[in-house]
Amino acid sequence: MRDKVNRPEKSYAFLKAGTALAVAAALACGPFAAQPASAFEIFGMKFFEDEEEAVAVIDPVDYTLTLDPGADEDLKDAIENTARLKQDEGKPVSGDLGLVIKARDDRDRILAALYEHARYGGVVNVTVNGQDLDSLPPNPEFNHKGPVPVTISVIPGPVFTFGEVGFSGDAEGRNPADYGLVPGARADSTLILKAGEKVVVDLKAEGRPLARLVERNATADHKTQTVDVVIAAEGGPVAPIGEVGVSGTKTVDPNFVQRYSRINAGQPYSPEALGKAGERLRQLGVFSSVTIREADKLAPDGSLPMTIEVSEGKHRYFGAGAQYSNTDGVGLQGYWGHRNLFGQAESLRIEGSVNRIGESDLGDLDYSTAILFSKPGAFGPASTFNASLKASIVDPDAYKAFTTTAAAGVSIELSDRDTVSGGGEVMWSDVEDAFGKNKYLTVSLPIEYVRDTRDDKLNPTEGYRFLINAKPSYENYRGTFFSSFEGAITGYRALGTEDRFVLAGKLSAGTIVGGNELSDIPATRRFFLGGGGTVRGYGYQEISPRNADNKLLGGRSYVAASAEARIGITETIGIVPFIDVGTVSTDEVPDFKDLRAGAGVGIRYATPFGPLRLDVAVPLKKYPGGTSFGIYAGIGQSF
Repeated sequence: MRDKVNRPEKSYAFLKAGTALAVAAALACGPFAAQPASAFEIFGMKFFEDEEEAVAVIDPVDYTLTLDPGADEDLKDAIENTARLKQDEGKPVSGDLGLVIKARDDRDRILAALYEHARYGGVVNVTVNGQDLDSLPPNPEFNHKGPVPVTISVIPGPVFTFGEVGFSGDAEGRNPADYGLVPGARADSTLILKAGEKVVVDLKAEGRPLARLVERNATADHKTQTVDVVIAAEGGPVAPIGEVGVSGTKTVDPNFVQRYSRINAGQPYSPEALGKAGERLRQLGVFSSVTIREADKLAPDGSLPMTIEVSEGKHRYFGAGAQYSNTDGVGLQGYWGHRNLFGQAESLRIEGSVNRIGESDLGDLDYSTAILFSKPGAFGPASTFNASLKASIVDPDAYKAFTTTAAAGVSIELSDRDTVSGGGEVMWSDVEDAFGKNKYLTVSLPIEYVRDTRDDKLNPTEGYRFLINAKPSYENYRGTFFSSFEGAITGYRALGTEDRFVLAGKLSAGTIVGGNELSDIPATRRFFLGGGGTVRGYGYQEISPRNADNKLLGGRSYVAASAEARIGITETIGIVPFIDVGTVSTDEVPDFKDLRAGAGVGIRYATPFGPLRLDVAVPLKKYPGGTSFGIYAGIGQSF
């Protein structure tokens, strides 16, 4: 049906799914809604290069644009952002016909943008080289003595509101207000599009895999300036999941893929469960793509067959990383790994690091190495077996220690948000600290519970993460029992419509119970604060109880808290004022006699792999002769 919105002499305009609403949907969801990435070059290689920039324009035609978006300031940005002639101003177009096609496309785009702002009576007039767009011949030829003038004039028209709203078919009986369609409210076309999509989503959530939209009709009445909406849907039968196949595997066991997805024949159909299954498989790291393809019709037994389509990525990988702090020096890390060791997504990772470069003499650097093994689905699809062998030589101000640790355990997903883990650990350490030189052989049984509701692991804006753990331990050389208990919660709250302002907070605490003397507990198990991960502005492990000689002892208990205001200045740049507070005590319960705080400001730069972080902090209660300020750089938010 013809779109008559741009002809105000008509009393009615009919917008059906597939015409103007489809144009509006394309504007809302299409690739031109995103800002193009800027290209840059390193060693002759270009990154994020726009394809249009890389391809030479054939038969280039220059143009000038005069765009009058109308008197409504609220629409100015929307119209200018959707007009490609405006966005590409200064770039030539390919041929005279290409200029006309681009102008016609812009008229459709601007009309769709008007519909998105409930302006169904708007008019868009376009002239090219002084001629009305609709009067141009099929193959126009313009005078190229200078740029071809293009004029776009927009009369937005009045704001329309919703009139009558009706749901029919299997959508009948639903409350239109639950779908954003409220009579008398502004009738943005995007609300109509989303309402139809949500109806289908809700029907599928009822176990109806073949649900579809059969009608989405919006009728604009120019006399009353209202839009009547009719949405009809066909739910189809309730059907369980049928046969589940796997395709695209090469070295990964397809039976493992199906089992780990937790999609089984006979289960109730659930789009949410299918989405979680796809995400679960992606997180294994062995697939470059995962698609769960549903059949377009039911099997003879009334079930819905589906296929898990995967494409395997590179299984071997290596990499390196670095971080910097003026108090801790430079840290370098390197690693190599294999993501599919035995055909069922078993991972092996070998890593090493050198830290405190530039902060210590060469012989006093920190070294560590580790071999990590993980087998997902070891004892059922919700379980993962983990094992590790680690060794380290560390020499912070508080102690010098050579440590080797062997550990093995199992983590179990209780839900998408809840995980519990437990296992065993044996640690041997040779420590020199304020208590002299001591050796320790400690056997532990760590257990932990984590609940994670964050919307993004690297840059969260909503949700929280809570963990609590216990580590009962026995030190063999002294025959001493002790147990450590720790808990932490981080929370995030975004303010504003674009999540440009995020409040973030963290509270953590720990205690060690048992052990006759503090020296019975290895220094690597005692508590210290200070540095980029705890209280910024202080040196690494600088916050600690001390003896009469001012040597760091470490503590049995601690409490730490942090607060940040993450403020987005642009799409990629943000500033973060923050304050950190902490205390460490030799008692099992913190006495808060030595409460230390640090404050500062940071800069964040958003990247596809997480924000780059640079923080500067000063101690608000400096130790005599202690650190005066701290600079910390890394990837990801501080917590």
